[in-house]
Amino acid sequence: MTIEENIFKRYLPDFKKLKDYGFIKNNDAFKLEKLFKDNMFKAIITINSKGSVKAIVYDLENNDEFLPLRVENNQGKFVGEVRVAYENLLKNIRDNCFSKKYYIFPQSNRIADLIIQKYANAPEFLWKTTPGTGVFRNPETKKWYLAILDIDRNKIQKNKTGLVEIALIKLSRENVEKRLKQEHIYPGWHMNKKHWIAVILDESLSDNEIMELIEESHSFTIKKS
Repeated sequence: MTIEENIFKRYLPDFKKLKDYGFIKNNDAFKLEKLFKDNMFKAIITINSKGSVKAIVYDLENNDEFLPLRVENNQGKFVGEVRVAYENLLKNIRDNCFSKKYYIFPQSNRIADLIIQKYANAPEFLWKTTPGTGVFRNPETKKWYLAILDIDRNKIQKNKTGLVEIALIKLSRENVEKRLKQEHIYPGWHMNKKHWIAVILDESLSDNEIMELIEESHSFTIKKS
């Protein structure tokens, strides 16, 4: 994950605020050139219409890209100072021009919004060690019916890698057996696999299909009369 991806991974840009900050619109993207670290370095930052942030950092003394910035195991003092100054610049842009979103990927955020509309129930982020894990639970019974979290794809799809977000959904044992025969549905990761399934939130299943599964899961949390 790049420096930019890490800092902006759960944020969405406000394009009006970007213009007010000094970004210039160029075709389908916004661009900013900014000096930092005592004007020794220049960052050229580009944000596209989907909110993806890319940047090149130049060492102005050599008039060349400062590649040590991108080497994670480069722990030299000066490189570390440049990296901190650059990260602070990005965080300032983020705090002034971006709004927080719950998750990294579009379908994850759409599902969260649909749940909020249907059940008036926002995700709870309970663990500092896994800040991307949001749990949905019925406020009356405190029972979980959904968790959305980010993992490496190879945790549930062997021989494939890359960051993904998954939905963990509770179903009846009979429905778990039936659903696992379908494409794009997997055994629950880190959960009781007799009762939980996992769905990768990468558009493999439609929002409606996922919400149908969540409705069944939510039904288990309702207080019995």
